[in-house]
Amino acid sequence: MAAESTPLALPVLPLDDEVVLPGMVVPLDLSDSEVRAAVEAAQAAARDEPGKPKVLLVPRVDGTYAGIGVLGTVEQVGRLADGDPGALIRGRGRVRIGAGTTGPGAALWVEGTRIDESVPDPLPGHAAELVKEYKALATAWLRKRGAWQVVDRVQAIDDVSALADNSGYSPFLTTEQKVALLETTDPVARLKLATQQLRDHLAEQDVAETIAKDVQEGVDKQQREFLLRRQLEAVRKELRELNGEQDGDESDDYRARVEAADLPGKVREAALKEVDKLERSSDQSPEGSWIRTWLDTVLEMPWNERTEDSYDIQGAQAVLDAEHAGLQDVKERITEYLAVRKRRSDRGLGVVGGRRGGAVLALVGPPGVGKTSLGESVAHAMGRKFVRVALGGVRDEAEIRGHRRTYVGALPGRIVRAIKEAGSMNPVVLLDEIDKVGSDFRGDPAAALLEVLDPAQNHTFRDHYLEVELDLSDVVFLATANVLEAIPEALLDRMELVRLDGYTEDEKIVIARDHLLPRQLERAGLQPDEVTIEEGALRKLAGEYTREAGVRNLERSVARLLRKVAAQHELGERELPFTVAEDDLRGLIGRPHHVPESAQEPAERRTAVPGVATGLAVTGAGGDVLYVEASLADPETGAAGLTLTGQLGDVMKESAQIALSFLRSHGAELELPVGDLKDRGVHIHFPAGAVPKDGPSAGITMTTALASLLSGRLVRTDVAMTGEVSLTGRVLPIGGVKQKLLAAHRAGVTTVIIPKRNEPDLDDVPAEVLEKLDVHAVTDVRQVLELALSPATNGAAPEVPVAA
Repeated sequence: MAAESTPLALPVLPLDDEVVLPGMVVPLDLSDSEVRAAVEAAQAAARDEPGKPKVLLVPRVDGTYAGIGVLGTVEQVGRLADGDPGALIRGRGRVRIGAGTTGPGAALWVEGTRIDESVPDPLPGHAAELVKEYKALATAWLRKRGAWQVVDRVQAIDDVSALADNSGYSPFLTTEQKVALLETTDPVARLKLATQQLRDHLAEQDVAETIAKDVQEGVDKQQREFLLRRQLEAVRKELRELNGEQDGDESDDYRARVEAADLPGKVREAALKEVDKLERSSDQSPEGSWIRTWLDTVLEMPWNERTEDSYDIQGAQAVLDAEHAGLQDVKERITEYLAVRKRRSDRGLGVVGGRRGGAVLALVGPPGVGKTSLGESVAHAMGRKFVRVALGGVRDEAEIRGHRRTYVGALPGRIVRAIKEAGSMNPVVLLDEIDKVGSDFRGDPAAALLEVLDPAQNHTFRDHYLEVELDLSDVVFLATANVLEAIPEALLDRMELVRLDGYTEDEKIVIARDHLLPRQLERAGLQPDEVTIEEGALRKLAGEYTREAGVRNLERSVARLLRKVAAQHELGERELPFTVAEDDLRGLIGRPHHVPESAQEPAERRTAVPGVATGLAVTGAGGDVLYVEASLADPETGAAGLTLTGQLGDVMKESAQIALSFLRSHGAELELPVGDLKDRGVHIHFPAGAVPKDGPSAGITMTTALASLLSGRLVRTDVAMTGEVSLTGRVLPIGGVKQKLLAAHRAGVTTVIIPKRNEPDLDDVPAEVLEKLDVHAVTDVRQVLELALSPATNGAAPEVPVAA
């Protein structure tokens, strides 16, 4: 701790917003009355005392004096460099200011006590480390400023107090920081404070230097780029003059391109306005790049490019038949479209009311039936360009209508990009997986498609990026979807619906023979004459190894079969050519995965016990068979009521209640022991339990399963059924008859029960399927039970009279 000595009487020399520390030598201007009064008072007092005149240098900040000043001696009085009178004063040591006193002259005199700032010798360890750190920091700062002479002087200072006070010369310290140094009387603490201040300044200086360097590098890069661009323009100008070309800048080039392009009137007008803006904008303006990108997009659009439709109707029909088996509905629709286009063209009705004769079709069906590949076939048959737009997972409205071009990285929407990619204004555009479009905070893309797919307004479609009208009325849009219910109603209303319900087994054989097998032979590296697959083997692949509405798994099975044959040939286990027969399948690709109920042993069949019935359902993958299992609880458990399992929806749960209520009220009429339904719990289960199910069409199936359970009579193995049941036993109509009958045919069912009011739907079912199915149309559930239940005496199927 610093000690204090005998009091001194000294004249006060105030320093406004300045601080002088011990060891510093400063010149002061004697033109200031307070400075002159203090110096003169000190000189007057020094006449009576030996030594140089002494003053007390006190900082005065905002009119307030510091509590500690510095004893200063007047070394010399003379003139400053500018000719004004001045005095050179050296700081000697700290003085604690006391009370005021009297003295000669006009100056303010105060009593002060000299503060002892000695440091023990040798220095403590932490003080020695501080000295080293301060000298290192001060040397680094002085070297950056090029003050090499001062570096040696700082290194020569060994006194802790003098080293700390030396920072008073630092120009980066504020008045408040210097006052803090002055009022810190402990030399070691003062050196620690000075070191921290110097460290903080060096850190700030490093950051400032880094920022300045980055800024300078950016400026240098811009200047270099500007210079190189000017040089490039000069070189291009010389080359144009050398080749005899006309000189012109970029905007002139765009103006010439716009005027030379075959653009519609309003599009040309909008493009020339943008060229005018480009001419007025500077090279460094970001708007210039936006305009150039927009002009490039507009000039790349095929505004007046159209392909001529192929009006060979029979040729188009032949192309569709050659590339796709089945799918008669969509083939007929394309043939009708071409026929109408031909007649309109012959009569000069190509454009009516500003609209052309485009088409908007929605192809809805299970996966693997050829919806996507059908688009290419349609384009081929019509002689048009084909472009595919994948909409699965799209959640941003701007993907359809484009971004506003003021955004960074703005692009036109997918519709405009599809037209540009096709290179014509009348391509076939396939909107793939339109039912997979989502929506979030960025908007609803399905809503943006409303204008695109509306034949009444898509001739004036306006993309957000182009902001000019684009005529889409001549485009043939084909939208594909797996689930009809997932398409918004307003969007579905703008499209003509074409259902693709799946292939029959015969159609699958034709597709596998004519399309899948040649393609997979090529992919397996085999020649057509090296491997042949018999029709019986293809039929077994389609019927027992795969069970689907489409042909994807069938193609995978064919590919697996060919890979196995190719591998065996390479291993020397099989000679080529080789014909795959039906009996060879198990040895090549394993056992069948789907065995029809009719092909199983009686004890293995699902309906081998009472209480199990076979229903028909429609899923996203097409039609499928659905089993219903019913059981009665032990009366001793007391678990009365109805239990439903299998992830059932509300409608299906209500159908189960209706079936149970019908049997309770009409059980006596049907000769069923309905007393069991009152005392024992009823459990109805729909395998598979992990698959959600809903809909009313399982009503008669549940009624049949419960009736079988109560009567002990088995449900016939070859019978499947679908239909809604009412409380009075009426069988009401349902949907998806074609898909359900195709599923029954695939599953090996031979007898199908449908509602009477669904008889007209049988016209949509392929004739070869109807020939193999015994379809019964019923109006009452009593007819269903008569047809579906076997006699109670044995498990054989009874001879039941067929109801008309």
